[in-house]
Amino acid sequence: MPTSVSPITFRMPLGLGAVNGYLLRAGDRFTLVDTGAPNARRRLQMTLEDFGCLPGNLRLIVLTHGDFDHIGNAAYLRRAFGAPVGMHAEDAPMAERGDMFVNRKKPNALLRVLIPRLIGFNKARRFVPDVLLSEGDSLAGYGLDARVVAIPGHSKGSIGILTDEGDLLCGDLYESIKRPALNSLMDDLPAGLASDARVRSMGIRIVYPGHGAPFSPDQLAGTAI
Repeated sequence: MPTSVSPITFRMPLGLGAVNGYLLRAGDRFTLVDTGAPNARRRLQMTLEDFGCLPGNLRLIVLTHGDFDHIGNAAYLRRAFGAPVGMHAEDAPMAERGDMFVNRKKPNALLRVLIPRLIGFNKARRFVPDVLLSEGDSLAGYGLDARVVAIPGHSKGSIGILTDEGDLLCGDLYESIKRPALNSLMDDLPAGLASDARVRSMGIRIVYPGHGAPFSPDQLAGTAI
């Protein structure tokens, strides 16, 4: 069944920009990819209701990686909609411990202090994923003709969702704010470059990034950065 992709853009706290979530629909079944920061909860729930996504037909919540601006409402939505939450095992400790720097290289000390305070991830927002997603996993069991693609670099557990139509929801592998490009924040640049090369070879139709507008892969610069 054809899959529609509807972007949902949320403003982040304190003028930190915007972050995207995506609602995928196949018939009467929905999958939500990324949930925004905690401050976006009300807008997110209203948007889901506007699309007809209600408890019972939201089949899965996929988190592309463990940053707070992407997983901030996952625990709440699981309670409110009864939908399981899936993410990669490498990033799961971020959600479980409320620390988005777990399993990453040594972060900037200032960022490590500021980010939790600016975005916020208290104990009520922490969770253990219901499903650990990895390379090649099919989402057909959740009513979605799509599979998981491992695209590490921004984090070890970064994943994308590739639909049968050729649309890639890539989390923070890329950004498209000024122009489509590899994300400027890479925990492991060699891994990010390898993921970029892989995506370029996959015949993707449209890339849906975590920040900025969707784009065609041929809009990417000839070099990754």
